Amino acid sequence: MWKRPEQAIPIHPSQLTVGLFVDIDLPWNKHPFLYGKFRITSASQITEIQALGLRQVKYFPDKSTVAPTPAPLAAVQETSPPRPAPQTDFEAEKRAKLQAQKDNTRRAERGWENAAKQTREALIGLGRSPKQAGQLLSKLSLETAERVSAGGEILLHLLGDKKSEGPHFHALNVMTLSMILGKSLKLGESELADLALGALAHDLGKARVPPHLLKAATRAKHEEDYYRAHVHYGLELARESGVFSDGALAIVSDHHEFLDRSGFPRGIANPGVLAGIVGLVNRYDRLCGPESPERAALMPAEALSVLFARESGKFDQKLLGLLVKTLGIYPPGTIVMLNDGSLGLVVSPGRESLRPEILIYDPEVAKENAIVINLQGASELKIDESIRPSALPADVLFWLNPRQRLSYFFSTDAGSD
Repeated sequence: MWKRPEQAIPIHPSQLTVGLFVDIDLPWNKHPFLYGKFRITSASQITEIQALGLRQVKYFPDKSTVAPTPAPLAAVQETSPPRPAPQTDFEAEKRAKLQAQKDNTRRAERGWENAAKQTREALIGLGRSPKQAGQLLSKLSLETAERVSAGGEILLHLLGDKKSEGPHFHALNVMTLSMILGKSLKLGESELADLALGALAHDLGKARVPPHLLKAATRAKHEEDYYRAHVHYGLELARESGVFSDGALAIVSDHHEFLDRSGFPRGIANPGVLAGIVGLVNRYDRLCGPESPERAALMPAEALSVLFARESGKFDQKLLGLLVKTLGIYPPGTIVMLNDGSLGLVVSPGRESLRPEILIYDPEVAKENAIVINLQGASELKIDESIRPSALPADVLFWLNPRQRLSYFFSTDAGSD
């Protein structure tokens, strides 16, 4: 369980050793490190700290794995003022890195918000003008299919606060993550196009279901029958639009079917690859963001655990394993503690499941200005453990806030496995 560090103790820079958790206590632009508080993991870091010309460095005993080395006599008797720190200004390099992060995030956010707006308009418009709304859905899905096929990074919002969630966010989440899985399965272009459209429109029939039934934690049998009819309504709207292929229609009709025959509306055992992908992703996203406000939303790692421990019989095991590989052992939205004692929030699974990208907790800066570290490029750092949100003090959890809608990036490079 994470806890606040105790009072920092000042020591002479000559006492530094690998394993001490230190506080450089200099302005952000006056030291070369990504953040001022960290556990020393290499001799080169000690050299860099000592080159700063500090008279003392603070360390935290409870977050250190070793004790400081004994201070040499000369250091104890030192009465002269500290030598001035070099005039090197690290600000430009750091600000350039932060600005690049912000630019990428803003660019992705603008694309996401535009797609969300168009998806919302299309889903609302299906009842009034199915053909026009269908054309918009088709355009959005084709654009996503092309972007995934070309490779690069795409954005996914797995979590959101209640004020920002809506059917359009869920639709985009399901389409995006389904496309990533489809790309990993090496589906052809036509299958990816069908997958994109069917995933984006999988819940369009809910437009004809009363909102109170969608948000109900429990339903009477007649209410459940009405709710399940959204599949039938969705097929009607999809056919009226005139843009859905047979493959895309199969996703709308079968995304609630499971291998153990417990699904609906037909209770079949083989919903097909595309519907199977969307069914799995739909369930995962609903565990993270349930429609009913009375149901507890799970953190991504908890949702994966539910799928494996309780519901694995419903889904294709290859797809389930691929979902874990895609999201990583520490899925985006997971709070973790690094081996240097830092707290962070996973914002991208990266290329290796054990080395994701981490937003580093720093209460002295605004969250949007916090450093994001790619563990693949920081060999001295690793994740020690994941931390349950309930184990954190309220102010720390408020800063990290994994349920705030964040930019979670996934690589779809053409050369990746």
